[in-house]
Amino acid sequence: MQTSGKPISASGSFRRWGYLHDGHLSLISASRGHCDVTVVSIFVNPTQFGPNEDLSRYPRDFARDEALCRSAGVSIIFAPSAEEMYPAQFETFVEPGELAKPLCGDFRRGHFRGVATVVCKLFNMVQPDAAYFGQKDFQQCAVIRRMTVDLNLPIEIVTVPTVREPDGLAMSSRNRYLSPEERGRSLAISRGLFAASQEFASGERETSTLIALARTHLQRVDRLQYLELVDAGTLRIAESPLRYPAVLCVAAYVGSTRLIDNVVLT
Repeated sequence: MQTSGKPISASGSFRRWGYLHDGHLSLISASRGHCDVTVVSIFVNPTQFGPNEDLSRYPRDFARDEALCRSAGVSIIFAPSAEEMYPAQFETFVEPGELAKPLCGDFRRGHFRGVATVVCKLFNMVQPDAAYFGQKDFQQCAVIRRMTVDLNLPIEIVTVPTVREPDGLAMSSRNRYLSPEERGRSLAISRGLFAASQEFASGERETSTLIALARTHLQRVDRLQYLELVDAGTLRIAESPLRYPAVLCVAAYVGSTRLIDNVVLT
């Protein structure tokens, strides 16, 4: 399938859900800039949703997604059914290790097991040379990169910077759940992260100071699930003062919508 020595790529997360936005399109653009063939998978993966999560109402609009992919120059859209991915008597899963335990893994038990399994299956089905993922899902990127190395999968994992709305809100398919009032309050997430990032850029290295600064903005959310400053490589709680690249990660509820975001401090 290679036409001029460039790799084949699956653009976006290989378990790409649905209801694409400009963040996904940035992954497609990155792929097309480096690869001859860009494949996008559109699949709402049931095994990564918990029993009380939003699987049934997660945004879906295949016709819209298909049109966006075609206009962005995607070569192939891979949209398997749940029955194709998980046929009767399916029982084999990929079990990620320590990287899957903190942060989202602490609150969404089994989530990264579903992520790792479906991504591994999609990698095997499509056989790409490179796969593009968004930095907003920093922990997911870490889990998939570790899985790729551990299982000797010959695939380059490329992380693409988070794409944001003009006011700073990280793009997410779940943003459409937000009411106008909730949309305004959701800006507390990125503002808290940016405030800590700016303080870091000014020379602050005490983790407690950076976290406290972010937390002052996050008082506008309805429920803060976690706000953690972790080592960028291990995702363990970062030591103070910071000496290595770290990531400030947050998960919070605005109304009934769970949003995640992060900034990398290097």
